[in-house]
Amino acid sequence: MPTKTLLIPTAAGLADAFAAFPDHGERHPAVLMYPDGFGIRPALRELARELAGHGYYVLVPNVFYRHGPAPVIGLPEHIGEADRPEIFARLMPLIEAHTPEHARRDAESYLEFLTTRPETGTGPVAVTGYCIGGLLAVRTAAAHPGHVAAVAAFHAPVGADGPGLLSRLTGQVHFGHAEGDLTPEALGELNEALDAAGVGYTSEIYPGTVHGFTMPDTDAFSPAGLHRHWDRLLPLLDRALSDE
Repeated sequence: MPTKTLLIPTAAGLADAFAAFPDHGERHPAVLMYPDGFGIRPALRELARELAGHGYYVLVPNVFYRHGPAPVIGLPEHIGEADRPEIFARLMPLIEAHTPEHARRDAESYLEFLTTRPETGTGPVAVTGYCIGGLLAVRTAAAHPGHVAAVAAFHAPVGADGPGLLSRLTGQVHFGHAEGDLTPEALGELNEALDAAGVGYTSEIYPGTVHGFTMPDTDAFSPAGLHRHWDRLLPLLDRALSDE
């Protein structure tokens, strides 16, 4: 599986990124994958490689590139619950500094970059993300409805910007929520907003999961939750990008 470390020109400088794609010498549909707050690391590279193995060009940007190349903060090989307070003390200022305007301008650069790759097709792309990356994925899809055919977000605060953001979605949607993140009542309110947007969507709580369940390098990891994530993500991408 070919992989590359890339530099993407943005209005704020060069953003480093990781890309994985099939070794077929062909063009492939593109997927922009936003990492969780811990950023690009072996666990995210493995997710990207796994997705690329299904026929996609997968780009994972370092969303905190303004503060340095990935890894922006040092991480242990396994992120245990005892590690999280100290890690988040360093991480939260980066998350808070990544304003919606920064996210919007960076998304334009990432999508434009994908159009220049010789390995990517010329059609619409899909966007996916984890944790804070899921919110970035939704913001990207809402800002570029003509360019983004599908958006998926996992254990993500997708409703943080209110129903107005969701109302701008036009592509196909899947939201996979951790059981520990969302009550059934909150899920109902979120899904009402998606109903009002008139998009095709699935939005569900994954049983027995806690925040971060897709990440095998954390204590939150759920093998069943990750499996369910692939069971939802791959058909979504196939439906939205199969003609590319």
